Amino acid sequence: MVMMKHPLFSLTLPLLPILLFSHPIISLAQSPAAAPTAPAKATTAITPAPVPSSPPTDIIRILKKAGGFTTLIRLLQATQVSNQINSQLLTTNGGLTLFAPNDNAFSSLKPGFLNSLNDQQKNELIQFHLLPTFVSVSNFDTLSNPVRTQAGENPDRLALNITSSGGNQVNMTTGIVNVTLGGTVYTDHQLAVYQVDKVLLPRDFFVAKPPAPAPAPEKPKGSKKKSADSTGTPADDAESAAISVKQQHVIWVAVAALSVAAVSW
Repeated sequence: MVMMKHPLFSLTLPLLPILLFSHPIISLAQSPAAAPTAPAKATTAITPAPVPSSPPTDIIRILKKAGGFTTLIRLLQATQVSNQINSQLLTTNGGLTLFAPNDNAFSSLKPGFLNSLNDQQKNELIQFHLLPTFVSVSNFDTLSNPVRTQAGENPDRLALNITSSGGNQVNMTTGIVNVTLGGTVYTDHQLAVYQVDKVLLPRDFFVAKPPAPAPAPEKPKGSKKKSADSTGTPADDAESAAISVKQQHVIWVAVAALSVAAVSW
């Protein structure tokens, strides 16, 4: 019996090693699993610390830092005007201007002058050195005379006149003293402090005040009542006259009757 050979099989068998090495071997081993990633840490934004606000303006601290204003500081504290200035700077928008006499200016006053002032006059003296608005050196020529101070607006007793030539020199007069503006002690566009070489003395301290009008004398109460009682009407006078006549008639009748009786007796 003749066996039939399979040509395809005989051809395929020699090619099998070639086919096996010509393709990549697929590994059945499982590759290691990737390590889990760590969760991202939550980052919190760091808020910068707030910048501390500047401390409120303190007029005493300003003058102490400048130096040479011991007497003025004492008066500001004694009259409580220092607290008033600090409060106004916090509550108003117009600002303030202070003319600050140094210790040399106060020492040039007549000896005993400050001690001769009462509390009200000391307060008025300090208020006379304050303008109720902020005035820069270059703006003094825009003011209208007499300039209003915080002491009041009486043009005869509290007048302050200021002249300026473009801010180069500022002169002031109260009618008692003439003052030249010195250097700038402090300014922050809300408070201006200028040194002056003399104390601003208002005329109110040196001009005699008119006496108060005397009260009208009161009328005595007794004389008023008496005059009221003595005042009568024409009718009252007529009635009084009639009574008088009647009394006279009665008297004459009585006399006549007595006469008749005497004759008959």
